[in-house]
Amino acid sequence: MTPIVDQALRYLSAALRGTEWDGGLWLVGGAVRDQLLGIDTSTPDIDLVLEGDAPAVAMHLWKVRAASHHPVTYPAFGTAMVHINGVQIELVTARAETYRSGSRKPVVTPGTIASDAARRDFTVNTFLQHIDTREIVDPLGMARADLAAGILRTPCDPDITFTDDPLRMLRACRFAAKLGFVLDESTHDAIVRHAHRLAPEHGISAERVRDELVKTLLAKGAEGGFELMRTTGLLGHFLPELGALYGVTQNAWHIYDVWTHTFRVLGALPKDAGIVLRLAALLHDIAKPQTRSVGADGSVHFYGHEDVGADIARGILGRLKFDNDTIRDVCELVRLHMRFGQVTDDWSRTALRRLVRAVGSYQDDLFVLALADAIGSGTPVRIDVDGLKARIADACAGVDVASAVSPLDGGALMRLAGGRPAGPWLGAVKRYLEGLVVDGDLAPGDMLRAETLALDFLAREPG
Repeated sequence: MTPIVDQALRYLSAALRGTEWDGGLWLVGGAVRDQLLGIDTSTPDIDLVLEGDAPAVAMHLWKVRAASHHPVTYPAFGTAMVHINGVQIELVTARAETYRSGSRKPVVTPGTIASDAARRDFTVNTFLQHIDTREIVDPLGMARADLAAGILRTPCDPDITFTDDPLRMLRACRFAAKLGFVLDESTHDAIVRHAHRLAPEHGISAERVRDELVKTLLAKGAEGGFELMRTTGLLGHFLPELGALYGVTQNAWHIYDVWTHTFRVLGALPKDAGIVLRLAALLHDIAKPQTRSVGADGSVHFYGHEDVGADIARGILGRLKFDNDTIRDVCELVRLHMRFGQVTDDWSRTALRRLVRAVGSYQDDLFVLALADAIGSGTPVRIDVDGLKARIADACAGVDVASAVSPLDGGALMRLAGGRPAGPWLGAVKRYLEGLVVDGDLAPGDMLRAETLALDFLAREPG
């Protein structure tokens, strides 16, 4: 348990001393599991359960100023959220749950600590730890054995568990990835039977699927989690484009099929890589099945897969309700992911400057992605990232390539052209002048020479 969580629990316990809830709160779920596994979680968000009114506890904590913000309460579900010493704490009334057919919202009734444990997703998440004594108990008598064996199983009939909430099937894959555990046979087989329930028509929100996808991508064993999604049939119901990569063979530059290569690339990213880079690695070759061709000599090609892939990635990320900034950045990385690998020793300084201009603010991420892509091919790495960085730095010395603009703005160009109205010609001239600035052939503030060059360009390109 991290010191910040330990301090928050002690503070909360002191705030409840002498009340009807004194001694009745238990830490539950992943925080206890991870303690037993020796995993130091960096996210200090915790869940507490009690046989009592959780929203009332939250309001008490606010009234005695133990909570730093007014609590958010959900009386219908017996839950509340408070913040204590910088730690987000979810308080939950011990409960039993039943689900109506076709509804993802449970009917909640008060329950006991044991009944609350039985409603949870997997046995290894049913441990309880008393916040005062720090005693850890296994209320169902199954968690310790499953934790020791590295097994994921549901506390009750998995058919009921996955019918009630199909998203738990994705959680199984995520925990398998994070913990390196395996599914017990009955849980695995139930996922295969119920995989179709993850299809949109069964009412699972795209946002919930997205969140599980993100958590799996960030897990240490992400490849295993996605492989489990593929083999159980889950992937085909929310991300079939990814499953289509399996078995797609490549050319001489790769020893793996596209599926295996994709996860080798993901695994080659730095451990601290963020979700944008991880999504870009996951989707960088997403168009290879559609663009695969075989030449007369038997050589395999994927012409234009980066541009087609950016379009496919946009559709996938939009469907999963990612935010617009993430969609833009991931799609640009997919579109540009081949650029650095295409650089050869004979590229001129001008060509390197234009490359920097083309990749813009994505340069650093593209270096990381390009190296991971090369490592993930399984063949000798064909890109010298450090050498390329040095060449680019030398080529761009003294020139602010990224922010280079035409010395003449649109108004100046229209006046220069005798009052010609705006049109495609205007953008063409501006791009021409910007290119000259990037190449070092035109000083950024040289308006007189820019006018001469613009008139020459218009004389050659009247349209």
